[in-house]
Formats: sequence, structure tokens, C-alpha cells
Amino acid sequence: MNNTGAGEQPLWQPTARDIQYARCTQFVRGLHERLLIPAAVTGMHELQQWSVQHPEVFWQEIWHASGIIASPRADGSYYDQVLVNGDAMVPPHFESGPHWFTGASFNFAENLLRRRDDHPALIAWTEQGRQRALSYRELAQQVARIRAALVATGVGVGDRVVGYLPNIPEAVVAMLAATSLGAVWSSCSPDFGFKGVLDRFGQIEPKVLIVANGYRYAAKVIDCRERNAEVVAALPSLCAVWEVANERTIGSGATLRSWSDVLRDNVGCAALEFTRLPFNHPLYILYSSGTTGLPKCLVHGAGGTLLQHWKEQALHTDIGADDVFFYFTTCGWMMWNWLVSGLMLGSTVVLYDGAPLAPDPRILLRMAEAERITVFGISAKYLAVLEKEDPASLASLDLTAIRAILSTGSPLAANSYDFVYDHLTHGVRLCSMSGGTDIVSCFALGDPTGTVWRGELQMRGLGMAVEIFSDDAAALQGEPGELVCTRPFPSMPVAFWNDPDGSRYRSAYFEHFPGVWRHGGWAEITHHDGLVIHGRSDATLNPGGVRIGTAEVYRQVEQIPEVLESLVVEQTVGGTGGTDSRMVLFVRMRAGYELTDDIKRAIRSRLREHATPHHVPKVIIAVTDIPRTISGKITELAVREIIHNRPVRNVDALANPEALALFANHPELSAI
Repeated sequence: MNNTGAGEQPLWQPTARDIQYARCTQFVRGLHERLLIPAAVTGMHELQQWSVQHPEVFWQEIWHASGIIASPRADGSYYDQVLVNGDAMVPPHFESGPHWFTGASFNFAENLLRRRDDHPALIAWTEQGRQRALSYRELAQQVARIRAALVATGVGVGDRVVGYLPNIPEAVVAMLAATSLGAVWSSCSPDFGFKGVLDRFGQIEPKVLIVANGYRYAAKVIDCRERNAEVVAALPSLCAVWEVANERTIGSGATLRSWSDVLRDNVGCAALEFTRLPFNHPLYILYSSGTTGLPKCLVHGAGGTLLQHWKEQALHTDIGADDVFFYFTTCGWMMWNWLVSGLMLGSTVVLYDGAPLAPDPRILLRMAEAERITVFGISAKYLAVLEKEDPASLASLDLTAIRAILSTGSPLAANSYDFVYDHLTHGVRLCSMSGGTDIVSCFALGDPTGTVWRGELQMRGLGMAVEIFSDDAAALQGEPGELVCTRPFPSMPVAFWNDPDGSRYRSAYFEHFPGVWRHGGWAEITHHDGLVIHGRSDATLNPGGVRIGTAEVYRQVEQIPEVLESLVVEQTVGGTGGTDSRMVLFVRMRAGYELTDDIKRAIRSRLREHATPHHVPKVIIAVTDIPRTISGKITELAVREIIHNRPVRNVDALANPEALALFANHPELSAI
């Protein structure tokens, strides 16, 4: 079922210089020099296999290569053991669970703020263009002031500090200040509604809340003051609330202390200090999407996050101190946490707050041109829309500084690879990645020294024992199945919040295949040892007993020029208790087009010819919108519930819950 074949041609191959100077090549060279790996291990794929067979040696080398700043002991060592209970796939906060780098003491923020010179650390853009920049020196100064204010408020180790903020420098400063003293950071973007915020922050009882008075999206000013007041009133644990005057066309919230006053009042604070804590000390609380109930609060440890992000950015993405690094994200998505870790490498991190395509469809590309961005990260949907609406954009601007385009959020269709390589001809590496909030990192991502094949993620992550399983737990190659991880890895969540016996944690990952992490992805290992992601396993389709990933349908349907995007679900038919089913495809048409019988025939023909007859839907329906989670992912599960007249348990997890009404009681969906 994968998208590659014997007659294929690579889309990109590294030059000899690319390979020679890649950070992963230097890493492998160092392992050879110290006689830690066999001579046969030369490339990233061989290194990946070796790394999962020798996790203690591999992760020890990642610790050393990343230059972790930590407290040395009397004998000069930094930890007792690299890994204890290395075969235990249970929650790490249990004594019987896997424990990494026992005895280590370090601080996450200290490792992100190694650089203190005038090199740009953060550059902030909005729809109106560049707004400001902070050097590493200025960033550290602001972090010191906010840290002092947090300490004066009574914030200490383990307390929660939260941001209800746009993707602006203040969010980064607040996160670094909180984590510098051992507090736990969590954030939501301001497009979360009141209940969505309360469902998250209400569970973790924060001590300090930082908000923005407003923000702009698609040229509209959104006033956040009323919603901020509702959130503050609903969080009795708060000791302080600070407001960033992000939108100057509106005023301030009543009684809230301004961020600028907090900075000014702490100008004379002591030099920045860092509280060093154990490897697994809680760093972030992230949240599941919450579309099937109250969001799960995922507690991520400082050490696992730091090592994973360094490995992924330095070795898999080849980011260094001279890079200008961007990812389109909000503070409510794990890619924000991943992006800001680029500070650890000394790179310049670009923040963008606003709509990616409206009112100016070229705003992100103009930003890339102006800032000479070298690593440009976006969503698969962004490339798909750009291909349909503004295909000349990539060729009309000087984007030659970009050497890598990263994509995640949903499977990247093969035609999006074609689009990039048709319009960016200077040798850019297109790197699709797949992971998730659950691990605040990736299971599969790029190889700066390897080939890019159409429709494929280049490789499984170093140190990640990723396999594809059949329903009876047999390892598969060349056919789709469940994406699993068979051995512990450092960025497993330390725990779920308010889950003392670990029952929710076990239920989320370890019940389907005992002792194996089941991630919920439907994927396939190709003959190149790359991966194709076919969608979520809980959203896969099973018409006629043939299991189909939703992304297999989307890849073909969205090749139809008139179709902007699509969503497919399986509908049970035959009345209550029916066992038959049919595939229903919803399509959102491009502006100016309607779903005609000719377009329906074109859709069915393409699916039959380029996929299989099993991929052809019984029903095709046009809708004007498709529901998405706040992180931008389409939600087949919510639509599946709606068309079966079942309630969607948490509509506040959706960015556009009003779209669900388009699918309810639709006349074309009456059971047959």
C-alpha cells in the first residue's frame, strides 16, 4: 500500500559536503573513534538499529554530545546509571518503571540559555510584519526579572505557572523563568474558549497566570479581556495574574498587573540563577486533544525533553548556532515546546502569531525571505492549501536560504512532495515528521545524510524502538499496521496528572499490546526503511473487512483540483444494531466550485485507479467547513459520533465546533 515502487526516483539526495559536515556524521565519527559501534554502522539507518539494541550507550553519548550542563559529583561523574529497569514499559514515576540518568542534577532553562551574547535569540512576527527581536543577552535579562517576580509571589519547585498567550516572546520568557526555579510550565493559546482553558488549567491548579489583552488573526482584533476575567474567576489557586499588552488598540484588563510593570519593578534583581533538579523532574504539562472527554494532563520530565529535542534538532534536522529556525505553531500545540528548544543549540528562533494564509497567503514565505530562515517548519495542510491556492508562491520569492522544510500535524501527501520539488529547485530537504503530544517529540523524522523518497518519512527516530504490529503483535514490513514502540525512551511522560495508580496511563498506551507502547498511528515501514503514515488507527476504515487508513483516501481526493480538503468516516447502516457499514466522504470545495456529478465521478475514478476499489466511498457530500482540534488537526472521531447521533463529549476541544452542525441529521446520511 505504500507510495513507492521499484521504478521510483529520489526527490533529493545529499551531496558529499552535506554528508561530511552534517552533525549526525560527526556524531557517528566520534562513536567510531571511541570504538563504541561496529565498522558496519556508517549511516543513520544502521545507527538507528544499533541505538535501540544498545540504549544505555546511545543515550549516554547523546548526553555527552549535547553538552548538558549539570552538577558534577566528587568523582567528576554526573549520574549514577544511564538506565534502570530498561525493560519496564510502565509509567516512569513508579519505582518499577524505567529511570534514566539516576542521580543527575540539572536545570532545563539553564541549558537553553547557554548563550548570552548579542546574537538574536527570538524574532517575533505577526501578520503586520516583523515586530521585535531579543538577543540572547536581552532574553536572559528578562528571564531573570520574571524569575525574581515569581519568587516574590511565592512560586517554588513544583508549582504550576501557566500562560494563556499568543506565540509571542513573553511566552518564552515566562516559560524559562518558571522552569529556571523548578516550577512547571503549561500553556494554552488564546483561541481556546473559556471551558477549554478551564478543562486544562483547572485540573493542575496554577499559582500564576499570564494572559494577553488581545491578539490579531486574519486581520481581526480579538479582545481577550472578558474571557481572561472569566478564567481568573474560575481558578481559585491563583496568587498572581499578569497581563501582556499585546494588542495596543485595546485597553488593559481591570485589576491585572501589567507585564511591563513586572519587568520594570525587577530591573535591579540578582543575576539569573538556576535550580538544578533530578532528570525526571516535571517540566511541562501538555494536554491530549480532549475530543473524547476531559483532556489528559501529560507530565513531561525535563531531562527526557531536553535530550530528545537535542537529538531531533541536532542530528535528525542538522540545526546549529548559525541557523534561523521557524515552526508555525501556537502555544497550545507541542510544536511550540519543540521550537523553543532550538535555543539550546544557539540558533535564532522565529515566532509567528497570526493566520498562516489570511489575509496575505504569502506572509510566512515573505517572513522566510526577509529573515533568511534556514529551517522552515509548517503543517501538511499548509502545503496542501498553498498548492491549490497560490502554487507560484514558492518560486516567486527568494527562499534560497531554506535548506530544510519540516512538516507535521498530519500525514504529508505524496503530491505535496511533488509541489515542493517542482517549485523549490535549489536542493531543499523535505522532512515529514510524526510523533505527538504524548511524547513531546517524534517517532519518525529526517536524515540529513539520506535520500528523500516521495511520500515517505525518512527514518525512525534514533533510540526509538519503533515497529509496526499486526493485530496479533507480529512485526510487519511493507504493509500497514499499528505504530508501536517496544522499549522505553527518555521522553515518555513521567506521569499523568491526578493518576496516582497509573491506571489512566496504562490504559492510554499499554493495554492493547501488553508491555508495548501503542501510539495510535496506522503506518507502514517501506522497503527504504522509511515510513508512510496512513492516519490514526482509531479512525481507520474497515469496509468489507479491508482496513484502510484515512490518509490513503485524502492523498487521492485532494489531487482533484476543485477539492480543497476532505474528511472520510465509516457509517454503520441498517438501523440500530446494524453491522453493515459504508464509507462516507465529505469534501470542502475551493471557492467558486460546487460538487457536481462529474467531480464525484472523478473522485471515485481516482481512488479506484490510484488506490483500490475498497477506497471508493459510497456517499460523497459537500460541506462548507470541516471540524478541527485547536492544534489544527481534522477530527474524524467527532464527525463519526455526530453522524451516528451520538454526543461529542468535549466540543470545547475544537477550534470550530459550529462545523459539527453541518454533519448532524444530514439527509444523505439516512441509514439504508
